[in-house]
Amino acid sequence: MLIFRWIVLLLLVAGLLCFALYIGTGQRRWRALGITIVKWTVIAALGFFAVLLLERMALVL
Repeated sequence: MLIFRWIVLLLLVAGLLCFALYIGTGQRRWRALGITIVKWTVIAALGFFAVLLLERMALVL
């Protein structure tokens, strides 16, 4: 669980760095890469929270 949290945090930082590079350089590829990284980070986080929810539901039943 701790590893997954670190992965999500590092991916968010990578996305922010891509956006900072886009602002600094004006190259559109950094913006596109940042959007892609953030999109997949959100999808991974939603999947992680779905697994946590299913585990809690299994404990209740």
